[in-house]
Amino acid sequence: MGVEYVSRVPRPPLDRLIDDLYYLEGATPYARLTLPPMPSALLIVNLGAPFRIRAGTDIETAQYADGCVVTMPTRALEFGYPLRTRSVGVHVKPWGLAPFLPMPAAELCDRPVTVEQVWGRPAIAELRDRLATADGPHEMLTLLEEELMRRLCETAGLGLVRHTSSVIAATSGAVAIGDLSVAAGVSSTHLAQRFKKLIGVTPKRLARTYRFAATVFAINPAGPIDWGDLAGGAGYFDQAHFGHEFRAFTGLTPTRYVEVRRRFLREHPGHALDGWPLPAD
Repeated sequence: MGVEYVSRVPRPPLDRLIDDLYYLEGATPYARLTLPPMPSALLIVNLGAPFRIRAGTDIETAQYADGCVVTMPTRALEFGYPLRTRSVGVHVKPWGLAPFLPMPAAELCDRPVTVEQVWGRPAIAELRDRLATADGPHEMLTLLEEELMRRLCETAGLGLVRHTSSVIAATSGAVAIGDLSVAAGVSSTHLAQRFKKLIGVTPKRLARTYRFAATVFAINPAGPIDWGDLAGGAGYFDQAHFGHEFRAFTGLTPTRYVEVRRRFLREHPGHALDGWPLPAD
C-alpha cells in the first residue's frame, strides 16, 4: 500500500501565513513517526481512523479523531498512525496560526489540541462532512482554503511578529536578538510578549529552532559528514554544543540521527514523507 500526497501553496493573503495545504492518504511508512521541532505549526483535519500524539516523554499519548492543532513545538512529537490514514492539513508558518486561534498560542505550546477545541464541534463536523464528500484531493484543498479564508481575523501585533520572524528566518537564526527589538522600535520585553502570544515561544527560541532546522537540512545522510565543519558553519560554539542541541531537539545524537535517516532511505526510497519525520519504532 502506497501513500498519495498532494500539496499546494494557498492564494494571498493566506500565503503570508501558510507554507502549503496538503492531502495525505494511505499507509504511513511506520506505525509511529517522530517529528522533531521545526519553525512551523500544523493543523490537521482527520478524515480516517483516529491517530495518536505524544508531545514529549513526560506526557501521555492522546487520541485525536477529528484532527489536531499544533503550535510551534519546543519538543519532539510522536505520531501514532492507524494502518491507513486519510487527512487534509496545513503546514503553517510559525506566526500563521494566530489569526485562526481563539486563545493565545502560548496556551497551546507543546499541548496539541483537537480542532474541535479550537473551532467547536458543529463547525469541524460540518467541515469534515464537506471534505469527505468532495470530488478528490484538489477540491478538498480548495474547501479547506475557503474555510481558512472565512476564519481569517485581524490580529494585533501580527505585522511586527511576522516581520521580525522573517528576519530570523532569512538569517537561519544567526541574528542578535537584541538587534531585532531595536530595529523594530519596541522593547525586548514587548517583542517577547508578542511572540509568546502569537507564536507561543520567544524570539530567542525561534532563532534556535531555525538554526537547528537549517543545519539538519544541510545534512546529506547518504554521504560522509564532517560534524566539526557542520557545527562550525552553523555557528555553534563547538561540536559539543551542537551535539547538545541535537539531543535537545531530536532525542538522538547526531550519529544516531543519521543512522535513522539512512534506515528510512533504505527501507522506503523516494517515500512522500521522507525528509523530516523519523521512525519511532
